Amino acid sequence: MAERWTRERRLERTRGLLLDAAQEVFAEKGFTAATLDDIAYAAGYTKGAIYKHFPTKEELFLAVNDWYWQRYFDTFTEVLSAASKVEAHELDQVAALWRQLSADRGADHAALGLEFTLYLLRNPEAQERVAAKREEVVEALARFIIEGLDRIGATLLIPPLTFARILVHTTDSVVLGTQLDGVDLYRPVLEMYLSAIKLP
Repeated sequence: MAERWTRERRLERTRGLLLDAAQEVFAEKGFTAATLDDIAYAAGYTKGAIYKHFPTKEELFLAVNDWYWQRYFDTFTEVLSAASKVEAHELDQVAALWRQLSADRGADHAALGLEFTLYLLRNPEAQERVAAKREEVVEALARFIIEGLDRIGATLLIPPLTFARILVHTTDSVVLGTQLDGVDLYRPVLEMYLSAIKLP
């Protein structure tokens, strides 16, 4: 007998398909040019389906970013939790995974973060509208970091919210700076991040 889908499971599946489509459309067209109609069409839904999950385009964009951060830190903590110590080899391994995640995501995705920041700076009403949601994303990332570090017995040496904000505001710049200048920044920046973490 086929498994029956609960309402919650259907909603979660729809949300996932909308996030997938939004990620692709934002990357292709940019935040400003992308429309909710474009995203709904790419996902195979109506614009109404988007509004059931995300009240504004800005909140949909923030949800896409939050989704990316969770995947990024899952990978990061998976490598660290498998290591008995973190030395040059482990740092190289994490940097290589970060480099690969960034390549998979593409420079266009990294540039989107900067485009969205500029959009908010130029639109104070939008900035105010999503201020609480932006804070939620930072808080969720901070919790996610703490949970991951707790799993490997590590502790942060700076406040989790501060660390989360630093990551949000520097990671896309690392991707773009590496591509623009041809200088691999992943490993040195990773070392800077790890300087704020006390490993077991």
